[in-house]
This record gives sequence, structure tokens and C-alpha cells, in this order.
Amino acid sequence: MNPKRQTTAPVDKMTESFRDKVMRKCGESVEMKEKFFTSYAESIEIMSRTMADRFRRGGRLFVMGNGGSLCDALHMCVEFNHPIIEKRPAFPVIPLMTDIATMTAIGNDIDFTRVFVNQLRLLSLPGDMAMVFSTSGKSPNLIYALQTARERQILTVAFAGKDGGRFPEIADYCFIVPSYSIHRIQEVHATVVHVVWDLVHIAMGAEDVT
Repeated sequence: MNPKRQTTAPVDKMTESFRDKVMRKCGESVEMKEKFFTSYAESIEIMSRTMADRFRRGGRLFVMGNGGSLCDALHMCVEFNHPIIEKRPAFPVIPLMTDIATMTAIGNDIDFTRVFVNQLRLLSLPGDMAMVFSTSGKSPNLIYALQTARERQILTVAFAGKDGGRFPEIADYCFIVPSYSIHRIQEVHATVVHVVWDLVHIAMGAEDVT
């Protein structure tokens, strides 16, 4: 006979010690990562192999995000452009958030929703890739960029949270962190950066050393 499932009393956050707060938040982060990667492990493998094939054929990866998600996109960029593991090759990853003059010109003269799509139309070619990070999946500038990327035969990859917003409809690969906590979502995205970077290299024959 199976024992009855134990129920945990709600945490009283007013009396909880700081140490307990640290451990609770850490536990929530670990739990969310396990849930996310359990759901998407096979899809992340397929996506990473597809990215590796595109890099092998000379494709480039354009990355985009807003706010904290901009930082996740930049993290992906630096990992590929400057590998920290000896003998792993670098691959061209281009951030569309760092040219402040161009971004503010587009935002001022047209609209902030066009800051990524206009750059993507100018710089990208069929065979390239576009990757976006967002906690909501509802950012108009990222939605426009994904829609245009698909029209240009560019592989689209989206990382989101909550319910994924519009991203599941318009991305070739969409990975959603099932949480409404921005902190938990971004913690998973930070881990995704390292996992994807590692798997792309492994798919291209690199030794699994991490």
C-alpha cells in the first residue's frame, strides 16, 4: 500500500530566516530547471544539431532580447564568439542590441518595434539563424523579427516564459519556461545558454568536457 502523500504547510515568508529564503529560492530554481529540461531535452538536441549544421554551412546566428533578456542574448553571443574551452572553434553570433546609434535612429524615426527587424532585413541571408530571449514572448520587436526571419528562410529559435506569448506560433523551435516568476525564467535561460553552446560543439565533433 502506498503511503499517503505528505502535504507541506505554506511558507511563512514573514518569519522565514534569510538562510531559509536562500535555500527556498535555490530549490525553486533547481526544480524549474529540472522541469524545463525534462520537457525539452530531445527538442534541444534536435535544435542544437540543426544549428551546428547551419554553422557548418557558413550560417550566422543573430540574437535579440530586451532588458534582462538582452543580457541572456549577449551571453549566448560571447560564448560562441570567444569559446572559453581550448580548441573549440568560434562561430559568428551577431547581437542586434549593441549598435545604440542604429537602434535609437530606428526607434526615433520609425518605431521601437522595428529596431530588430530592420537590422535583420539588412544583414541576414537565407541559411542564417535568429534567436530571441523574452520572459513573456509578447515583445513586439521580437515578434516582428521572428516573422521576418521565417519569411527570409532563416531558422528561428525562441526562449520564453509564462505561456510563451506569440512565440510558439512563429518560431521553428520554441522553449517555454513554465513559470510566471521572471527570476526563475531568466535563471533557466542562463543555463540554456551554456547547454546549447556546449551541444552545438558536441554535434560538430567536439569532446564533451563540461
